[in-house]
Amino acid sequence: MLKPILDITNVNVALSVFGIFILSYGYISDWLQQVWYLGEALPAFLLGIIIGPVAANLVNVGDWNHDGVYHDIHELAYNLTRIVIAIQLVKVGYELPKQYQKQRAVEMTICLLPVMTIMWLCTTGCIMLVVPKISWVSAFIIGSCITCTDPLLSQAIAKGPFAENYVRRHLREFISSEAGGNDGLGFPFLLFAVALLRYDGTRANAISLSEMDHAEGIPDQLGAEEQGKYGGGLDTALKHWAIEGVLFMVMLGFSYGAIVGTLCRAILNWTVKRKWVDNESYLLVPLAMGIFIVGTCGCFGADETLACFAAGNALNWDGHFLTEIHLRHDSFNNILERFLNFAAFIFIGLIMPWDSLTNVSKIAEHGLTAGRLFALGFLVLAFRRIPAILISYRFMSKVCRDWKEALFMGYFGPIGIGAISSVEYARQLFPDPGESDDEINNLTSAMIPVVYWLVFFSIIVHGLSVPILHLIYKLRNVPKVQDDHPIEIVLLSNNEPLPTNSTVNPQRHSAILNNRFSRQDEDESEEETPATAECTGSSGGATTIEGIRRALSMHNPLQHYHNHSMNDSHHHHNIFQRARSSYDHHIHHNHNHNNRHDRISLHGSDVIEILQQQQHDNKQSPGIKPQSLSDSSRASLDMRPSSSRREVPRDMI
Repeated sequence: MLKPILDITNVNVALSVFGIFILSYGYISDWLQQVWYLGEALPAFLLGIIIGPVAANLVNVGDWNHDGVYHDIHELAYNLTRIVIAIQLVKVGYELPKQYQKQRAVEMTICLLPVMTIMWLCTTGCIMLVVPKISWVSAFIIGSCITCTDPLLSQAIAKGPFAENYVRRHLREFISSEAGGNDGLGFPFLLFAVALLRYDGTRANAISLSEMDHAEGIPDQLGAEEQGKYGGGLDTALKHWAIEGVLFMVMLGFSYGAIVGTLCRAILNWTVKRKWVDNESYLLVPLAMGIFIVGTCGCFGADETLACFAAGNALNWDGHFLTEIHLRHDSFNNILERFLNFAAFIFIGLIMPWDSLTNVSKIAEHGLTAGRLFALGFLVLAFRRIPAILISYRFMSKVCRDWKEALFMGYFGPIGIGAISSVEYARQLFPDPGESDDEINNLTSAMIPVVYWLVFFSIIVHGLSVPILHLIYKLRNVPKVQDDHPIEIVLLSNNEPLPTNSTVNPQRHSAILNNRFSRQDEDESEEETPATAECTGSSGGATTIEGIRRALSMHNPLQHYHNHSMNDSHHHHNIFQRARSSYDHHIHHNHNHNNRHDRISLHGSDVIEILQQQQHDNKQSPGIKPQSLSDSSRASLDMRPSSSRREVPRDMI
């Protein structure tokens, strides 16, 4: 008879810990985010450290089979980070308003060229001051890995509860867009520094480094596998950088991503109009695009991070995709984003190179003592990004109004998974530590500890800065951001927590949202203004369904709520501002307006019935009955006056 076998392996332990962490975080997620203002990155990262080899040693990625044979984890770290970043950048791109890069072309150019250059130089200077034994070119390479702001952590800041309460939408959108763009455009800085190290520093008349070595009686150790130094001088370095780095990797990656995104948008618009795409497949489009771009760019060597960001922007260039994804009740991409963040930051915590940071023999090689590491962390925090933003914010007045917003934008430029991906990529370009000359050996022994330490420092400091800043704002009674065009959404459950920076409307069982990040472009709504007159007739007149639809796209719920309390004669005409799909005119082209009611979607969360005004004339109770698009989730709502016998749940008051 078979007997039970105790199988405590890395796989089983990792899955168990990962599952219990997601459950535990989920049980108190709203409390952590709305009260303590903690995102998922810091708890997941700390968990990875706790269960990793440095602490409990429950999971060891290097010794995965528990056989004492340690495997190289650098390739695994690089591939995991590039997949997570790619999927995230597609989402960043399509969540921006339509043609956002065209609207903010000047501001994005300023941030991606002069500002990033200043950041690169300042970071390099900090590294040279603190890290011993490395050259200026080596410092340029390490500095380029941490110049870019992390796209994952930046999204948590730009879209988190604190930003929804206190940071204007224009600044939040720009922080999100800048993080997506500079993570891809950071490659030219890295490739330029690598080209200087690999091709410069040799006599101008030397064809290659090997010829120079043999002429001087030095065995060639550096070019056998196209790693290390080649020689050729500054001209050769600039040629390789311009052709291989800028034209091939960056420009080709950008063009490829824009083409893929445009083709996907065109095909998707064509198939959606014919109702060939179900909800599940529609919501999978960004994930499929991200995976496809990572795979194909990896095959021909282009920059997949910039390609994914360009593809996400191109996918929503006409604004249709974001509007339609709201109407189709998208929660899948947000769930996927959180799941990948959990997995990625737990993994980074697991593979932190504590041995290089604490082992005496390793410290003797790179010279990074504890004092130097903390000094480097604070110097990079203070001088990497803040001076560049404070210098340039006056030229970006559309997104950054004053020095306070510039300071916020400069301070919250975290270092995270993007830096891990860059340093693991750069690590592959050079021989292993101890297998080259002193300059490259010093670089390869210091680059991994420096970058991983700065990632650790940034996650801790920036993760704790948000709750501290919220406490300061609360003590100083800083007002929350109020929106000129708030959005009203239906709450489907009495147990559903209120969204951040929202006001509850108990009679309507709804919430009015201020400063919402991802929403329909306002320019599209402004075109509908003349059509609202069709819905403003007297209560005895017949109001068309098409007129109601136009009015809903422009109606200000706060103003309606005020008018409703002042005059009960206009019962629930213009109920909710909604995201109006570009396909509405196609779907309802042959619609019979003599029907009793029409269905329109509300903020991608419900389908509501709007009863025509004739019902009010027939003394029937006016109302709205929400019904979920899925049969498994239905909610009903009776919008009667306050004198109705319907009780308002206490948690909605």
